[in-house]
Amino acid sequence: MTKFIQLHLLTSYPPSNLNRDDLGRPKTAVMGGVQRLRISSQSLKRAWRTSDLFLDSLVGHAGIRTRRIGQAIKKSLMSGVDLSEILRNPEKEYGSGSGIPEKDATQWAWQMAAVFSDKSAKAEDEEIIEEEAEEKSNKKGKKDKKSKSNVDKDTLAGEVLVFYSPEEIKACESLVLTLIKEKRPSKDTEIKSLPNKTVSGADLGLFGRMLASNPKFNVEAACQVAHAITVHKVAVEDDYFTAVDDLNKQEEDAGAGHIGETEFAAGLFYLYVCVDSDLLVKNLSGNKELAQKTIRALVECMATIAPTGKQNSFASRAYASYVLAEKGNKQPRSLSVAFLTPIDDKKDLLDTAIGQLEATRDKMDAVYGKVAEESQELNAKSGKGTLADLIKFVASF
Repeated sequence: MTKFIQLHLLTSYPPSNLNRDDLGRPKTAVMGGVQRLRISSQSLKRAWRTSDLFLDSLVGHAGIRTRRIGQAIKKSLMSGVDLSEILRNPEKEYGSGSGIPEKDATQWAWQMAAVFSDKSAKAEDEEIIEEEAEEKSNKKGKKDKKSKSNVDKDTLAGEVLVFYSPEEIKACESLVLTLIKEKRPSKDTEIKSLPNKTVSGADLGLFGRMLASNPKFNVEAACQVAHAITVHKVAVEDDYFTAVDDLNKQEEDAGAGHIGETEFAAGLFYLYVCVDSDLLVKNLSGNKELAQKTIRALVECMATIAPTGKQNSFASRAYASYVLAEKGNKQPRSLSVAFLTPIDDKKDLLDTAIGQLEATRDKMDAVYGKVAEESQELNAKSGKGTLADLIKFVASF
């Protein structure tokens, strides 16, 4: 079985501001001594996993990342509406139809949400070590355990984002239905069984999760995504704009109704992604068919889905112009060194970038030996290859 799947993409974006920094400017990085445009891996992964393409391809196998699970559970307890429905429409108002009073619903929801980030929810050996330490430090005996939850008991909002798997959402939903039916709080054993290491969430299997307070439920990411970076030097420009008041007939004031400024830039980006197919199958509980389905959806998203930042202002949607896919068992490597010296070709930037990428691959293979046992290309400019063939190639492992 092929272990590593590596993908190298060249995608050209027109004037845009796809991924902003804290000042609202396009993100940048210095590489090879010059400023480049950058799109963070976080921005790319979110665009892919929340896209209709990804979700429609993997119905029932998408997790949810939120700090507000407790609020959704409370609504479900009070209304009797399925938790999954509330998570799909979190802003909708739900009545109180289940008979669970708000005070009880708040307490029960807090208990369920807190178990995923409760620092007292440790493995058994960790609990023993902690208890022994407390006994030694307290001559009167073991201290009373205080809640160390990262979930606010009043607002039910968590301090940290938690990535919930479909199994965990279903488990919470099932427990909510039981509590509504039996009109009682949850038992300790029911609460502790909610976090689940078994995963069928394609996004969680790809991108992993970290529960710092409950590390036994961590999932190591099977997909590594580099920050996309331009292959050439870039200058961020300012767009001074005005908006006109439609009701202003300029009888008294001919000025604009609004004046603003936004920043943008354009560029040809290199993106590198590496997937450990063995780990992906392991993360998805050994389901190879689901892993292949996940890879197919991921590759199509990578080639066709752009981050959503400022899309209404710039309409900067773009497909990848070039994709190189590699499969093999050797240690992976990025080919970003191909663009360490920025390209300065005003006539044919794309062809030059493709040439440098392929030349760098060949030279590295000559020095280190071939990394990929198989490879396949898609070149939209020359019309070489198809996305369908590329997806079929990548998903065959």
